[in-house]
Amino acid sequence: MRVIAGKYRSRLLKGPGALRLRPTSDRLRETLFNVLGPSLEDSLFVDLFAGTGAVGIEAISRGARETIFVESNAKAARLIRENLKSLDILTTAELIEAPAIRGLEKMATRHLLADFIFLDPPYEKTAEYEQVLAFLDASHLIAPHGIVIVEHYRKTELPEFLTRLECTRQIEQGDAILSFFTLAAAA
Repeated sequence: MRVIAGKYRSRLLKGPGALRLRPTSDRLRETLFNVLGPSLEDSLFVDLFAGTGAVGIEAISRGARETIFVESNAKAARLIRENLKSLDILTTAELIEAPAIRGLEKMATRHLLADFIFLDPPYEKTAEYEQVLAFLDASHLIAPHGIVIVEHYRKTELPEFLTRLECTRQIEQGDAILSFFTLAAAA
């Protein structure tokens, strides 16, 4: 695995090894960040179910002001720390070692407004998608023009509309889909 573009371009990241993780492919990460483009500059990016940290690190590399990684698996959290340390990323990253909802609750108590929230739970844990989307829909963690990006298996159906969030775009690539949710008032 490698960082695709930006400040850390072509730098290698440690992969999952024996960990049962499914990192976002280089190709799908490239597609995602090409779509987000210059809007990443000076943004707050949240990487839920962060795994190796590759998505959040790519955001930092491309100009995000800060990335908050949320990961509940202790071995994966250690891997994220190792990848951040190998790139000497010290001030623009924070790791919350907790389940996704608890991590979001911690951010909510700090009154943070995220410009981008990326979530990619294990494909088979469909309840995780629904729980996190419902939490985000009810929370005030998303900046007015913020985007929630969900990577999911193409056969997993997500709601098109929640109370405040609506799916405004989908990009298919192989077996994966990126679904983009925005606040309805900002669409």
